[in-house]
Order: sequence, then C-alpha cells, then structure tokens
Amino acid sequence: MSISFDAFLSQLSSSPALAVTVLLTLSVIMVNGWTDAPNAIATCVSTRSMGVFPAIIMAAVMNFIGVFAMTALNATVAETIYHMVDFKGESHQSLVALCAAMSAIVVWAVAAWYFGIPTSESHALIAGLSGAAVALQNGWEGINAGEWVKVIYGLALSTLLGFGLGWLSTKLTETVFRQADRRKTSPFFRWAQIIGGGAMAFMHGAQDGQKFMGIFLLGVFLAQGNAEVSNFVIPVWLMILCSAIMALGTSIGGCRIIKSVGMDLVKLDKHQGFSADLAGAACLLIASCSGLPVSTTHTKTTAIMGVGAARRLGSVNWGIVREMMLAWIFTFPGCGAIGYLMSKLFIAIF
Repeated sequence: MSISFDAFLSQLSSSPALAVTVLLTLSVIMVNGWTDAPNAIATCVSTRSMGVFPAIIMAAVMNFIGVFAMTALNATVAETIYHMVDFKGESHQSLVALCAAMSAIVVWAVAAWYFGIPTSESHALIAGLSGAAVALQNGWEGINAGEWVKVIYGLALSTLLGFGLGWLSTKLTETVFRQADRRKTSPFFRWAQIIGGGAMAFMHGAQDGQKFMGIFLLGVFLAQGNAEVSNFVIPVWLMILCSAIMALGTSIGGCRIIKSVGMDLVKLDKHQGFSADLAGAACLLIASCSGLPVSTTHTKTTAIMGVGAARRLGSVNWGIVREMMLAWIFTFPGCGAIGYLMSKLFIAIF
C-alpha cells in the first residue's frame, strides 16, 4: 500500500489529527538533523577538510541519495521499525498514542541537543514508540519481540563492529602510507575525507531516513483507519520531504554535535578522520543490508573511539565517552517512560 502526494494533501486538509501527527513527525525528523546528521560530517569539518556550510550541503544531497537508493534496493529497515510495535486497535486512540510518542522523542532529543550530547535519535525513536505502544495496549503485547530483538543485534553490531573497523582501518591506512611524506599525502587525505564524509551522509540517509518514513506512513494509515496495513511502498515525494527537513535541522543545530563528536572526543588528523568515516559507513552498510536498525550516532562515535584507540587508549577523551554512554543507556528507559506517560495523558485528554 502507498499514497500519492495529491491524496496525502487531500487527507491532510480534512484530518486535523493527521495534521498534528505529520507536524510532530517532521519535527522529529528535524531534530534528527540537529543531533544525528552532523555526525556524518563531523570529522571532515573537524579536520578542516571542509567548511561547515559546504559540508551541510553535501550532507543534504547525500542524505537524499541514500534515502532514495537504499529504499529502492532494500527497505527492510523501514519495515522492521513499522512492525516493531503494535498500534492496532481503535484508530483515533492509536493516532493519539503515536502523537505522544513523537512528542516524547522531541522532548528527549532537544534536551540532549541543548547539552551537546550526541544521543541517538534511532534509540529515542524506538524507545518512544515502544512506550506508547505498551500504553496503548495496556501491556507488553504492544511489543513485537521478534522484530524488537533486531535492535539488540544492531546495538551489538554498531558497538563492536564500529570500534573494530575504526581500529583496523586506521592500522591499515598507517601501514600502507608509513613511508609516505605526510605533507604530500595531506591533499589526498583531504579529498578522501570529503568522500568518506559523503559516504557517511549517504548511509545516514539510508538508515535514519527509512526509520522515519516508516513511522510517517504508519501515521497516514492510522488516520485512514487502516491499522492492519502490513505491506507498503515508500513514495518518492516522502523521500524528498524527509531529506529536506533533515537538512534543515542540520543547518540549524549541527555545530554543537560536530564539536562534541569531531573535536572533543578525539583529536583527529585527516587520515584518521578518513578511517573513522570509512569504518562507520561500512558498518552502516552491513546493518542496512541486513535490515538491522542501528544508530548513526552510535556507529560513528564508536568508530572514532576505535581510531583513537589505534593511536593509544589515552588519546580518547574517556570523560566524553562516559557521558555519551550514559546518554545511550538512559535513552531506552527514559524516552520509553516519557512515551508511556505522555500516551496515557494524551489518550485521557483527547
């Protein structure tokens, strides 16, 4: 099942509940641009390979290409998110619960952005949806354990593989270029860093774009009273809309996260930034092809940790690492609880 742009506009104008849902979903996508998209370009900005604004433009373009290409080839990430929770039941209450979940994610993500902590919007999305579904179904029946376990697999993959590939790619790069004059290799790694940043932005669109488009369509189907839709096709107009909103969010609030990830976590040279981007993009590609929803923030950050550890463990700012880890650990119970409570409140009021 899918929906044309004209049909969507017609439905939007006649359904205030859908209008609110769409507004909240787009707000979450914009917040994702604040907090997740900057990770893709953090290293190429911090190593002075690109300026902030050219990097943002590159991220916007590559986000769209990533959304379009990966969705056309393999939309399993969107399907996993869509089927992870159960919003079936009375359509109005289901739509209200979805609105509450989106509100919880915005509250959580804006707080993280304010403090400059690169928390995962993917984890917040999953937690907020799960809390809302539990509230809607009055029990754990709202969670599809067979799909939700993929989150655990993705968490392990992004941590272990991101760190391992970051360490390995740095060692390989340094081995290959160990005899080279660093002054002569600097232009090469500058362009390699730009390509690596583009690859990360591409994979960010491939991963996170699919997640949010799946939720966007869930809201559209619920507004139609179709809570039983199990198969869907993502329309091109939705890919364009999500990419544009994500790019807008990056341009508004990306600098804080770029500083935390690209400058405060580990001081990187150009070849190390390239290694981090290569490792992060490879890990995201493996996860996307496997249909595992993983965090772009988590993957890129652990890749940078691996790059720093390849130099020496002391080169990693473990205080920043601890703050990030705590944010990731508390996202699931914290955002899940907010989603649950806001769903109960919204259902009682509306």
